[in-house]
Amino acid sequence: MCGIVGIFSHHPVAPELYDSLVHLQHRGQDAAGMLSCNNKFYTKHGLGLVREIFSPADMVKLHGNMGIAHTRYPTAGGYDISDVQPLWIGSPRGIALAHNGNLVNYKMLAQEMTEVKHRHLNSSIDSEVLLHLLADGLDDHQFAADDESHFFSLLGSSIKNIFSRVEGAYSVVSVIIGKGLVAFRDPHGIRPLVMGERLNADGTKDYIFASETTMFYALGFSVVGDVQPGELVFVNRSGKLFRQVIERKQFSPCIFEYVYFARPDSTLNEIGVYRSRLYMGQKLAQSWKKHYPNDMPDVVIPVPFTSNTAALSFAHELGVRYSEGLYKNPFIGRTFIMPNSEQRSRNVRYKLTPQKSEIENKTVLLVDDSIVRGTTCREIVKMVREFGAKEIYFVSSCPPIKNPCFYGVDMPSQAELIAAHRSTEEIRQYLDVDKLLYQEIDDLVKAVTQRGGHAIENFCMACMDGRYVSGKIEEKEQQILSQRREAERDLA
Repeated sequence: MCGIVGIFSHHPVAPELYDSLVHLQHRGQDAAGMLSCNNKFYTKHGLGLVREIFSPADMVKLHGNMGIAHTRYPTAGGYDISDVQPLWIGSPRGIALAHNGNLVNYKMLAQEMTEVKHRHLNSSIDSEVLLHLLADGLDDHQFAADDESHFFSLLGSSIKNIFSRVEGAYSVVSVIIGKGLVAFRDPHGIRPLVMGERLNADGTKDYIFASETTMFYALGFSVVGDVQPGELVFVNRSGKLFRQVIERKQFSPCIFEYVYFARPDSTLNEIGVYRSRLYMGQKLAQSWKKHYPNDMPDVVIPVPFTSNTAALSFAHELGVRYSEGLYKNPFIGRTFIMPNSEQRSRNVRYKLTPQKSEIENKTVLLVDDSIVRGTTCREIVKMVREFGAKEIYFVSSCPPIKNPCFYGVDMPSQAELIAAHRSTEEIRQYLDVDKLLYQEIDDLVKAVTQRGGHAIENFCMACMDGRYVSGKIEEKEQQILSQRREAERDLA
């Protein structure tokens, strides 16, 4: 899972790319990069947080009114500067690309690139394969033609080839020197990609494409909607917009975006994340009353911040006091997207401080967005017990996560998923809580789809139900993918 943004503007684009990355920081903390262009590319990449990488001096050096940027959460490749996006190549003309998602058949495509086409891959990430596939479709003498309609047709053929060759999840922004800004999304629409426009005083329009709408209001963009599954969008040098759905399959966006990754003020696939989480809490509270009608807590406390919204509606539905009894240090990153269990456990105590007045001698119900590995949840429960809780109940807004994700969430191995090999009762004992309740899958789907004029046909919930929407992934292939990701982590 990463954050991507592409902007076409009538003004220098670098400051707005920077602001966008700040708004997408929650989607990746390991690295970030920016690329702007006019008649050449200007780049800056670095490891760490956005504010640590870029300076005001960088904004001056990143020339041009068009550019793309990326904030990285590694789900493929290593942790080296060469794996930081955007990536670019110089031929034909100059193409740059930033990608959110994961390619399931990356290894096969990369092998073909190196052994059959004799290309050198500079990174260990799947995004570079996408870049070469895009360039292959444009490596034609007709590429230099100035007829924009003809070029859009040529671009469409290249994207169609990508759709036919690539398995997995991919939302992409790209810039092509002398041509314009490109955005496209895989035919299932697994990873989000939203679009906005801004009207200038002279009647011209600027465009933005991003993983979330978080920066739209601050930058003055209005939401146009989503890049559709299998759609290609192109903004040429003069700001003319071209759109075409190249190939569409069953629309199956990732439901974990609504559970955890997206910021609550985002709107994805015509559905508000905040409203979805309110309904998650409400559905979960209704389930609690059904399963434990005689066990009411004294206080409902969220595991901040992703769970705050669900906990608020959970408490309201039960008629129990809501309290932010765990204070979160906002300068510590998201523990789920840290690279290993040791860092996650260590940072829980750095990140969270229990408030004794809200916990001591009380029956505390903790609301978390999900239980993935269980290590973070167990540490939180231990802290709450140390501060004198009489009893601890634990509820999860998400159903049990039993299967690895190969589409962009860094949980590639079934061995590390606590619900894959333990019953709910065994998980309760491991967490050391008095009662444990998970959200039902049907209730989660209803919570997300309860409002909004969406066109979602089916959610990608492979991590919960084992159904991989972008082709069946056999058990042997799952093992290979998991082993490769574990090896990459070991090199970190």
